[in-house]
Amino acid sequence: MHLQSQINPHFFFNMLNNLYGLVDKDSDKAKQLILKLSDMMRYSIYEGQKERVTLQQEIDFVRNFIKLHKMRYHKNITITFDVSVEDETLKIVPLLFIILVENAFKHGVEVLRNNAFVNIFINSEEAQVCFKIENNFDIDEKSETGIGLENLKRRLILAYPKKHDFTHTIQQDMYSAKLTLNV
Repeated sequence: MHLQSQINPHFFFNMLNNLYGLVDKDSDKAKQLILKLSDMMRYSIYEGQKERVTLQQEIDFVRNFIKLHKMRYHKNITITFDVSVEDETLKIVPLLFIILVENAFKHGVEVLRNNAFVNIFINSEEAQVCFKIENNFDIDEKSETGIGLENLKRRLILAYPKKHDFTHTIQQDMYSAKLTLNV
C-alpha cells in the first residue's frame, strides 16, 4: 500500500507543474486539461487504491493519460497505442503501466524537440497480460533515476511473486520495457 500510494503524488506533482506553466499561455486549454486531470485523479484515488481492477480500466486510464499529454504539447509527437485484449475483465493490480508511460513522456517526449515517439502495446491471451513500451530520448540529456522504476519492481515482487517478468533496455537513443503478468 505504501508503494502504491507513492505513485499518485509523483504523477500529479509532475502534471500540476505542467499545468501551472500553461495557465497564462492558454487558459482554455488549461481548463480542459484540468478536467481531464480531475477524471484521472478520481480513478487514481478510488480505483487505484483497490487491490485489483479490470484490465479495461487500466487501458482506459493509459488512454486518458495519452490524451492529456497530447493536449498539452505544442509539437508533433508520434504515439502508437495498440491494444489486443482477449478478455478485458481480467483483474490486475492498478497503476502498474502508468509508471512506464509517464517515464516515456517525461524522459522522451518532454525533452526531445523533434521526432519524439512513444509506442505502447498491450495484449492479453488467456491469463497473461503483456505490456510493451518504447520511446526515443535525447542521449545528451542527463536523466535522473526516480523512484518510479524501483517502486514498480517492488510492487511486482509483492503482488506477482514469480508470476511476472519485467525487462527494460536502452539501445542508443531508444528505451524499451516489457512487463508480463500471469494473472
